[in-house]
Amino acid sequence: MKRRHIHTLHRPAVGPSRSARLIFVHGGYATAGCWDAYFLPWFSRRGFDCHALDLSGHGRSEGREQLDSYGINDYADDLAQVAEGLGGEAILIGHSMGTVVVERFLERHQARAAILMAPVPATGILGATMKIAFTEPAFFSEQARASRGEYSEQTLATIRDVYYSPETSTDDLKRFGALFQGESRRAILDLTLLAMRVGKKRPKLPVLVVGGEADAVFPPHMLAFTATRWRADVAVIPRAGHTLMLDAHWQAAAERIADWLERQP
Repeated sequence: MKRRHIHTLHRPAVGPSRSARLIFVHGGYATAGCWDAYFLPWFSRRGFDCHALDLSGHGRSEGREQLDSYGINDYADDLAQVAEGLGGEAILIGHSMGTVVVERFLERHQARAAILMAPVPATGILGATMKIAFTEPAFFSEQARASRGEYSEQTLATIRDVYYSPETSTDDLKRFGALFQGESRRAILDLTLLAMRVGKKRPKLPVLVVGGEADAVFPPHMLAFTATRWRADVAVIPRAGHTLMLDAHWQAAAERIADWLERQP
């Protein structure tokens, strides 16, 4: 495993600290900052020691010039490097592409528990990509503009339709823009061809699968694909969109996750 400089955000536990450490893994086109808008301070105030990493080529981590060369295995190595540096078994929280990174990590490493938010199904992203191409034909060009920091009214409307609930404000969408960037072509290919990969044996650990009722990328009925594989508990957040940690209904998602964590040994 080649070690790279991986930038992390750290929000220490406020007040009495819980024994469990949380490590957050962002999804495609995102950075660690997407967790720091709401989730990291919210969970730290509830006694959790919180860490979020920028995957290679993202945010302030090394490798932006080589972004397209990084795949899911490289991202799993990033997570392993951070987890090893922190020591002990952590609770892993991944979103979308980040759920695949967490699952790949778990093929070779241990964790205390895992929370998979808006998970990519084992069949990959091809079906979701084709559906969006038919229902939101402007999405891919608008997403490209958004990844360059270009936000027209059309761009904001399209991004909200696909990634957020209607209740998420335009001002918030503009504010969130700085938290996103381009994604690795190799990682996108890995996600597209995910169904062709033979995974290794999955460890036994507590898993929670979380989805948004209004997720236009991976609708709630798709959560069963991931939940069945992991024998996981399932939580569907009413009215929430795909980007659960930034959506107008982010707190409902955080509360469901915290409630589940409270029930774990």
